[in-house]
Amino acid sequence: MGQIAEEIERRLTGLFAPTRLAVINDSAKHSGHTGDDGTGESHFTVEIESAAFAGVSRLERQRMVNRALGDLPGQRVHALAIKARAPDKG
Repeated sequence: MGQIAEEIERRLTGLFAPTRLAVINDSAKHSGHTGDDGTGESHFTVEIESAAFAGVSRLERQRMVNRALGDLPGQRVHALAIKARAPDKG
């Protein structure tokens, strides 16, 4: 896991105490495309499940994740797909 992926994981774990978290580096799929900065850490998918998302709309969950990541999206990460949800009940 690279430095940026580790930082994403650290920030999200610290704020949301997720029951599931996957930080997937999609950069290899975008090699040579716009936004590929050559670092190998430009495109990510984040799959996160946390009780913090209970009763929160999909859009607000994405906003929460983006706020938690601060300067990463748009500055050090070109593209970020977010799949955020609350744990299933039952």
